Amino acid sequence: TMGTISFLTRAQRLLRIRNQLLRECLAEVLATFVMMVSRARGWLGAGGCHVLSPYSIAGAHMNPAFSLAMCLTEQFPWWKFPIFVVVQTLGSFISAGAVYILYYDAIWHHSNGTLTVTGPQETASIFATYPADFVSIGNGFLDQVIGTGVLIIVVMGLMDPRNKPVPKGLEPVVVALLVLSIECSMGANCGCPLNPARDIGPRLFTYLAGWGPEVFSRGNGWWWVPLVAPLLGAAVGTYLYLLFVAFHYPEEKSEVLAEQGSIVLVNTAISSADIGRSPKERDSGETEPAGYPPPHSPSSTVSPTVAITPLKES
Repeated sequence: TMGTISFLTRAQRLLRIRNQLLRECLAEVLATFVMMVSRARGWLGAGGCHVLSPYSIAGAHMNPAFSLAMCLTEQFPWWKFPIFVVVQTLGSFISAGAVYILYYDAIWHHSNGTLTVTGPQETASIFATYPADFVSIGNGFLDQVIGTGVLIIVVMGLMDPRNKPVPKGLEPVVVALLVLSIECSMGANCGCPLNPARDIGPRLFTYLAGWGPEVFSRGNGWWWVPLVAPLLGAAVGTYLYLLFVAFHYPEEKSEVLAEQGSIVLVNTAISSADIGRSPKERDSGETEPAGYPPPHSPSSTVSPTVAITPLKES
């Protein structure tokens, strides 16, 4: 065991990444990968559950729509947004490859040796979403705006401690049930992507893996709708929550809201020490830099201890 511990210690020292942004990106790739693999739609038609958990390692979003909502509420820096979109898409792309390997024999058996995008033996919809034959581009676009808007509204309500938050630790479960209900009630039109990275990553994989350019042309060029509509839906959902709920709270100091862990309308300045740290880390105090919190200064408002000398009886 001593040899094993020594090896693990050496491996940790060699492989440990100290750059906060890179650690967040690795966590985002892994979280998106696990989410996508766990919700892969089998060729027999079995569906999975899409877990959009904002309470994951390093505050993983797993969805550009959620990242956009955090940017709009000033809980996430805009400069990180394109970086997270890329790594989320990368995680989805890798997960599509894993699903392809996992169901390799089943896919080729079902397709009779031909990878097709349409017809009774198509297998492209295992990976990316496609609209039903009766759904127009306009209807599908509206479907995704409404679906993603509902998702973001409820997620923001669940995460807002000034509303009535979910008991700590149960957030992923509640959000999973939320997304499952949205998929069951609104998934008939186009499979309910709700996530640009969840759609474009696997679609790119199928294009490269042999399904060809038809993955972009099917459904009258449907491919761009799951990219644009969820982002618009996220903006609509964010502003609706602010307009109907968050704008009407009694005014409180931003420091108090930050201490409560509020993700809505906490307009606190981002210091240079916070640039490499996620909003969750700044709010919850996790992985704080050395020397934090700062020691009390002599000018502290805490009264010094004064020695009390009892009076002598005369």
